[in-house]
Amino acid sequence: MFKKITMLLLLGSLQFLLAGIAVAETVWIDVRSLDEYKASHIEGDLHIPYSSIVADVESYQIDKNAEIKLYCRSGGRAGKAKKALEAAGYTHVDNAGGIDDVRQSRSSVP
Repeated sequence: MFKKITMLLLLGSLQFLLAGIAVAETVWIDVRSLDEYKASHIEGDLHIPYSSIVADVESYQIDKNAEIKLYCRSGGRAGKAKKALEAAGYTHVDNAGGIDDVRQSRSSVP
């Protein structure tokens, strides 16, 4: 019984968090590989490899009109992910370039 209640609470929390993503002003997504992400990443940003960007963004229920900023190592994969999201109907997608560029532009990010 305790496990069932715990699972229901976790699922409810997850739904609440996902709803927050759907209405967030800007959604930052790191589209690099899992190994790159594990080596270094920006805390709080989503990690979705560019190869599965559309399906995973849809699974997070991110609004198609939300501002989405993508980055990778140098901007190449972010550009591919941007094109895929735009083809899927997302309207405010930006290639923010490489992770170092993003860190610099968001200067308070470690």
